[in-house]
Amino acid sequence: MSLSHTAAEYMLSDALLPDPSSSRAKGLRLELPSDRLLKFVTVGLPLFLVSLAFAREFSAGSQISCFSPTNFTGKQSAYTDTACWDSLIHHGFDAEGRAITKSLWALKVFPYSLLVVAVLMYLPYLLWRYAAAPALHCDLLFIIDELDKSYNRSVRLVQHMKKVQQASAEPEQFWEEYERARQERYFEFPLLERYLTCKQHSHALVFIYILRNLLLLLFLAATCLYLVFLHLNIFFQDEFSCSIKTGLLQAEPHIPLLIPCKVVFFSVFQLISLSVGSVYVLLIPVVIYNALQLCQWDKGLLSVYEMLPAFDLLSRRMLTCPLNDLNVILLFLRANISELTSFSRLNAVSALREATANKEDIDTVIDFMTLLAGLETTKPKH
Repeated sequence: MSLSHTAAEYMLSDALLPDPSSSRAKGLRLELPSDRLLKFVTVGLPLFLVSLAFAREFSAGSQISCFSPTNFTGKQSAYTDTACWDSLIHHGFDAEGRAITKSLWALKVFPYSLLVVAVLMYLPYLLWRYAAAPALHCDLLFIIDELDKSYNRSVRLVQHMKKVQQASAEPEQFWEEYERARQERYFEFPLLERYLTCKQHSHALVFIYILRNLLLLLFLAATCLYLVFLHLNIFFQDEFSCSIKTGLLQAEPHIPLLIPCKVVFFSVFQLISLSVGSVYVLLIPVVIYNALQLCQWDKGLLSVYEMLPAFDLLSRRMLTCPLNDLNVILLFLRANISELTSFSRLNAVSALREATANKEDIDTVIDFMTLLAGLETTKPKH
């Protein structure tokens, strides 16, 4: 008999979770995987393409090539290229023969506009990092620690129950006391459950998360519209007529009125704009999906933790409108499930409960531990 008691004590001791290490606080993920992917693509793609554009610009030398008259010297041709690149104004004539001008300066500032796009795309993540991440980090650290501690309290309670049952002369009286304690909710862990309930009435995290996705959606749409504007107005005109008859050269008779020029890297800018625009259009549904995640509860995690004694946040229907901080915390708990050591064990207990013939004998993890500890021989049926 002592051998079985010793084996039960060893089994219950092994069921206890180890004390959390100090690295838990550093290992918490404060960004969802989809948000991390969005940040990497929306910020990294324009920076990568801008670097290619600048590398192409520096390696190619002159950005435009102008067809100078044959009587121009080499220095005059170089001056023509420089002057036309500095002005980037197309001189033409309309259907009635009137002179018109069209600025092509967007070609010159296009690489720098992509840098601005990358900065804008990073702003929503800076907002989340400094406005919401510190509070979310504290919430996750507290809740994960309390969930693991609640599991350990259940195991220690079974250890104590086994010692009391062994020392009790009347096993039936012991089980009557146990049932009375369950009915009066002496086994509940009110701090954790009330903290989670309080988070249902808080909306700071969910407001910042929705604002973050709305800003990102706005910047994606604005960038796509900007690229469409460039394509409709500028990116179909790789040739233009330049005029250098200005300033001191205005009175020179041997200088033609207009000089034809061609943008050398025009195809590169077209390819970059199409790449950025197509990728950003594909990312818009991802941003919308991230925001719509908050419209429904992730009940899978909380349903597993209902194996803890008197933890009935779902069964008491305390989950109301999902647009609150608790739903955001549940999403990030799911992302940090590797830090939640008790989840895998409670998930296994829940699976065993579903596979057990007498499901009414297992309501909580305490019931499961009492069965493993060998107390089921004297435990009355519910």
